[in-house]
Amino acid sequence: MTAVRICPAAEIELTSAVRVVIDDQPIALVKDSAGEIFAIGDTCTHGDISLSEGFVEDDTLECWAHGSKFSLRTGQALTLPAYEPVPVFEVTIVDGDVYLDPTPRFDYERKEA
Repeated sequence: MTAVRICPAAEIELTSAVRVVIDDQPIALVKDSAGEIFAIGDTCTHGDISLSEGFVEDDTLECWAHGSKFSLRTGQALTLPAYEPVPVFEVTIVDGDVYLDPTPRFDYERKEA
């Protein structure tokens, strides 16, 4: 699928997450502590909890309900109680705007531009 324009990159605050829904698919768009923008599935694999309401630390997103941390780069669950990964999505920045390919990737390897 073709990438979808989401918003200007400057609108996403440092160490914060924003929930977006594309084709009925909830996605957490996250700016980590280094200012890099990632997109992962917005639903914690431990429970039906929105990850975008969680806490960003370095390159992880922590579920606010039970504390599971997920890698923003790979989607892997890094701490229990979650053990299943979330999908990752390709993000590109073009002329200061965030574009997201809503096709989930399950190979858990971030492509470098």
